Amino acid sequence: MIKKEIKSEITINSTPKIVWEYLTNFAMYAEWNPFILSVSGELKELAKLKIKIKPYNSAPMNFNPTILKVETDKEIRWIGRLFIKGLFDGEHYFKLIDNGNKTTLIQGETFSGIFIPLMKNMIEVKTLTGFKLMNEQLKKLIELSDRP
Repeated sequence: MIKKEIKSEITINSTPKIVWEYLTNFAMYAEWNPFILSVSGELKELAKLKIKIKPYNSAPMNFNPTILKVETDKEIRWIGRLFIKGLFDGEHYFKLIDNGNKTTLIQGETFSGIFIPLMKNMIEVKTLTGFKLMNEQLKKLIELSDRP
């Protein structure tokens, strides 16, 4: 099976607990997030989410991934599919690494399926740029907030 992984990481001057609070406050995404425009659904393993994303320089897209893992203050992981398993699957993750009063946020996705070669630009340019823009905006939002 063809696979492709992309990831973007950033250091945020805040604790994982505070980064987690912002990252999981889906209701606020529309106000600051340039990549994931909206998320609805319950943040628990095996739950289905409704997500609207806007890859860089692309039209918005909707999908309904299933949550694979939720570890408070540490990790969220979900999987989404295009039509049926094996065509174009994406396992998306957010990992928070505790560095004292700083947190490394890693946002990534492992894509698999027969459509990977056809989606190279969408993955390597548009989606990865979306990850970077989201991470930068989240950092700015948290670091400019009044939170300790």
